[in-house]
Amino acid sequence: MSKKTTSTCRICLLQIVETERYYCLSNDNELKLQSKLLNLLPEIDLNVTLNPITCSRCMVTIKEIYEFKQLCIQTETTIRNLHQKEAIKEELFDDKIKTELSDLQIVSEDYLEMNTDVPVCIEDSLKTELYYCYNCDFSTNKKTNMIQHLVRRNLKAHIYNDQLYNCNKDNYKTGLTIHKKKFDNEKRFKCNVCDYCSNRMDHLKIHMYKHTGEKPYKCNKCDCCFYRMDQLKIHIHKHTGEKQFKCNICDYSTMYMSSLKIHLRKHTGEKPFKCNICDYCSTRAYQLNLHMHKHTGEKPYKCNVCDYCTHRIDQLKIHMHKHSAEKPFKCNICDYCSTRMSNLKAHMRRHTVEKSFKCSICDYCSNVIDQLKMHMRKHSDEKPFKCNICHYCSNRKDQLKMHMRKHTGDKPFKCNMCDYCCTYLYSIKMHMHKHSGEKPLKCNICDYFTNRKDQLKTHMRKHTDEKPFKCNICDYYSFYKSSLKSHMRCHPGEKSI
Repeated sequence: MSKKTTSTCRICLLQIVETERYYCLSNDNELKLQSKLLNLLPEIDLNVTLNPITCSRCMVTIKEIYEFKQLCIQTETTIRNLHQKEAIKEELFDDKIKTELSDLQIVSEDYLEMNTDVPVCIEDSLKTELYYCYNCDFSTNKKTNMIQHLVRRNLKAHIYNDQLYNCNKDNYKTGLTIHKKKFDNEKRFKCNVCDYCSNRMDHLKIHMYKHTGEKPYKCNKCDCCFYRMDQLKIHIHKHTGEKQFKCNICDYSTMYMSSLKIHLRKHTGEKPFKCNICDYCSTRAYQLNLHMHKHTGEKPYKCNVCDYCTHRIDQLKIHMHKHSAEKPFKCNICDYCSTRMSNLKAHMRRHTVEKSFKCSICDYCSNVIDQLKMHMRKHSDEKPFKCNICHYCSNRKDQLKMHMRKHTGDKPFKCNMCDYCCTYLYSIKMHMHKHSGEKPLKCNICDYFTNRKDQLKTHMRKHTDEKPFKCNICDYYSFYKSSLKSHMRCHPGEKSI
């Protein structure tokens, strides 16, 4: 930079005194004033003046105006990109969103009659619009939430450096090769332990956790840890207790959108999962999978202690309690405990006075629906459970199971004090009273005690004067069957019964 006695600023035409600093405009130096000035005012011809210079004040003004212009351009670009990306989201993701409009007026009248919890009058406005992701199980009732979900999963593969490129495989627009890997048959990332391979490194990384046992995503409120972040997010809902997904017909609420979707099918009667062999249909996919085992005969879950096998893992868990003698389901009122939750639920109804299941023919009522079903077979004389060896048939499955022990000779109930063993559980219970001398069954009228229920029942006939055993020849009645047999010998030519 040179000094001159007298100089004129090319911009403002003011004289630059000898002590002032000036800046050259004839070539680009480190300040790049020439480029910035021509960018702002391309009409200026700097070649008209020999060795054009500018003063300090104009130099600062050029820099400030240039920076302001760049800021405006950057802001405009950002705003345009945001609007462009929103438009791209709609364009990119609309074909990846499944929209389902659940019109609650389609509930049939028959369904309403059988389900008193469904309102009889349903407003036209009660409609639930659900959005489902085609690529995973995510669903929501807000389209904005669905787009945000797709952005988190896919937008990085669709928009890159604000540039768009068309994928020649589908309608996606992408700037990353990660999207095209979906259509690439080559799976370069292979597990060195098993045969698993993938076209994405992050998928292989998650898979390797199964071999190492590592669970990097840990809950900060309990000791649970998971392979994947999405599993941890679902788990966190258990601690917060938040149930953001609510049914707009009843009071049901849940932490998961998938659960709400399944619940809504109770109101609509929809059963989308259908068996391609029979007429079975279900509201849930796993129930259909379990049903298909009945056609295939497959029983993949096997006990490692005995030969028991089943097509349901929950039944295997219940079976394993037999080997461990564990009964985890306990009544909080009495000492009852069971290996099955369903048994405990049925037991708990005994503590309640209400018996909601009533027979339509007689006065019988029960608090267990299965017991009502068995009772109804008495009116119909239906005995669906038949022995495949003899002519025995019964209206109860457990009775058939006990009957089969006569053919197999199986006596599973054994006394731990002597060599006695028997076919039935009640027989071993009565036998144990012989060792203990206990007579727990007491007559509520007299001082009679016994350890057998049938003996108490027979004894009670003395108080009620009931004589159920009748001779079919004369008017003889008896309290006991043995007495009737003895009486039949008095009729010549008649066989004792």
